[in-house]
Amino acid sequence: MDAAFIVDWLNLVLRWSHMIVGIAWVGASFYFIWLDNHLHAPLDPADAAKGIGGEVWAVHGGGFYTAKKFTVAPARLPPELHWFKWEAYTTLITGFFLLCLVYYYGAEIALIDPSVMALGKAEAIALGIGSLVVGWLVYDALCRSAFGNDDAVLGGLLFLFCAAAAWALCQVFSGRGAYIHFGAVLGTIMALNVYFVIIPSQRELVKAKEEGRTPDPKFGLIGRQRSVHNTYFTLPVLFTMISNHYAGLYGHEWNWVLLLMISVAGTLIRVWFVQRHKGDPNPLVLAAGLVLLALTALLALPRPSADGGGPVSFEQVAPIIQARCVSCHAVRPTQEGIAAAPKGVIFETPQEIHLRAAAIYQQAAASKVMPPGNMTHITDAERRMIARWFKGGAQ
Repeated sequence: MDAAFIVDWLNLVLRWSHMIVGIAWVGASFYFIWLDNHLHAPLDPADAAKGIGGEVWAVHGGGFYTAKKFTVAPARLPPELHWFKWEAYTTLITGFFLLCLVYYYGAEIALIDPSVMALGKAEAIALGIGSLVVGWLVYDALCRSAFGNDDAVLGGLLFLFCAAAAWALCQVFSGRGAYIHFGAVLGTIMALNVYFVIIPSQRELVKAKEEGRTPDPKFGLIGRQRSVHNTYFTLPVLFTMISNHYAGLYGHEWNWVLLLMISVAGTLIRVWFVQRHKGDPNPLVLAAGLVLLALTALLALPRPSADGGGPVSFEQVAPIIQARCVSCHAVRPTQEGIAAAPKGVIFETPQEIHLRAAAIYQQAAASKVMPPGNMTHITDAERRMIARWFKGGAQ
């Protein structure tokens, strides 16, 4: 059986699985942030006497629900407690295997760009995995330090950490590989927050009750801090998951700045939603996020370039596309590791090429992200030829 066919199906299964469990995790996370910020004083004084600090009532799916939160813990634990952890763990596991399949197994195509840094496959993989490990260690050290007691200071340090990570990754990997690793660093932090901090804090609260001790509130506060970080990281991570569709961003000369700007915008928008849950949304926070997105779009606008010379005919550009693009974009690709034409895009006839002229220009000439890792060795002169052909009307 064709190895490329097997890889393609593994890609499908892993990507689908990752999306399913990721939705479950993000949904649960968003729900509990919403729940925590909609709690009000219990209506029944007897509940307050039991240590219930807040409650919320809801109607959904034809039924009424009430959720109550204890200030510390109930006097007696129920026989069954529901733990929200496997959504995070399975998202991390499926995400890592997907990263291995697409970006490590296919490193020459998706991760390595010789024009950024000449890396061997083993070097690139080691740097990729190392970024996940170092990212967690730095983040966790910051949270456990004295800075972790001041949310404003910690927030500033985490911004600098993210800026440094975005810049460093874009100096090492292809734009596409850098973006996905930035998201993987944040996603790994989120999952390990659950495994190393949030769940152990909850276990300590349960253990204290089982042993008849008064639970230490600090464990709840530590777990809540990491949970809040997770909800603010969510939108930047979701962006990186779809970023491979937007070559104009990851292929830009200032790709790391664009990545950081979109991440901050996503964080601000999420902050506004959390404020809205509390009933006190600050319109300036939302406006700042939207303005930052608009500024990102302006910065990402293609800049006029001197392509040199006059218009180029189709007869001049067709051999370039045949030599540099068709090995992947064909009914039966000949490029190793490619089972089917990416996104179903085929360039075997003049009609197919004319139909995709704008995409060819954007990917091969404007952003220069195609071919991936320049594996077919397209030259700058050939990229300029494509640009002149497109700007001359793509006739």
